[in-house]
Amino acid sequence: MTGEGLASKERLAHIRTVGYEFESPLITPTPSAVDKTVSRRALLRTAAAGMAALAIPFPLAGLATPETDQGRLDEWLRTLDEQNAATGRVGTGRLAARVGELAIGTPYEAATLEAYIRRGGSPTATEPLALSLTRFDCVSLVEASLAVARVFEANPPGQTSGDQPWKRFGREIEKMRYRAGMRAAYSSRLHYFSEWISDGARRGLLRDLGAELGGAEDARPLRFMTEHRSSYAALADGQVFREIGEMERGLDNSPRRVISTAHIPDIADGIQTGDVLAFATSIPGLDVSHAAFAYRGSDRVLRVLHAPLSGGAVEITKSTLPEYVSAIRRGTGILVARPLARKR
Repeated sequence: MTGEGLASKERLAHIRTVGYEFESPLITPTPSAVDKTVSRRALLRTAAAGMAALAIPFPLAGLATPETDQGRLDEWLRTLDEQNAATGRVGTGRLAARVGELAIGTPYEAATLEAYIRRGGSPTATEPLALSLTRFDCVSLVEASLAVARVFEANPPGQTSGDQPWKRFGREIEKMRYRAGMRAAYSSRLHYFSEWISDGARRGLLRDLGAELGGAEDARPLRFMTEHRSSYAALADGQVFREIGEMERGLDNSPRRVISTAHIPDIADGIQTGDVLAFATSIPGLDVSHAAFAYRGSDRVLRVLHAPLSGGAVEITKSTLPEYVSAIRRGTGILVARPLARKR
């Protein structure tokens, strides 16, 4: 699901959806994600934001943000409120992209959703809800940016701080991350990103654009998790292994619509800032290897806003979307989904 190359167990671990784990299922902020060497974190953020500013016209480059998750949420909501007062309200996807802009420079951190299992927690118990705005992998950046956007849409103007927005943020993450929006055991999580898209589309969270953009069906069976059982600590449990196998087989009748790499330039005008991108792969048993947002700056060139697989920090690519996809090892194209407004 996330992890380009997959040449080792560490790379295989990137297939999992990641974020940051809590000791309990309660919705609470993460500890600070800052390295003990504060100057290193500041350097990462400044360097990444500076690179983005050089690459494209970027009005938010260098914007300082608090180091705590809840503090970040409060500040980002205030920033969105100020921007909307000046420019007028925009759609959910564009709001999420604005959040992604605010996240530029935030460190990448992979393979943390299973931390509770490594600490001895049971994958058959209700999974702790992982929330972070101070470290991301590719999927958690997409989820968190959309969740902040939807919290903003739900908040009356001027009411953008306090405990309530954080709780709403947690509920929005939960609705996206788990099948039918219901958090239960490990197997209730949407481990394959193509199912993350199809499940969200069924519930009105987004619209799958694959068919209308001319995507071709990819009907290969998804078996990556069960065929790489040793790479997933939770699958050591026989019950969980069986449940994941049932989930995989249940996806056999749900082919993905993939826009081929060669076809992307032809349909690029149909992709908007804030559309969710999933990068399809030819790796046996796997649907996609990365997730991101589509992004157009003031130059209107289509690029990628993402937490890069190579680590580092959240960024906007210098390369265009077609160039970026062409460079992905074993990449075959993209899936595209458009976030929809929060239901009132």
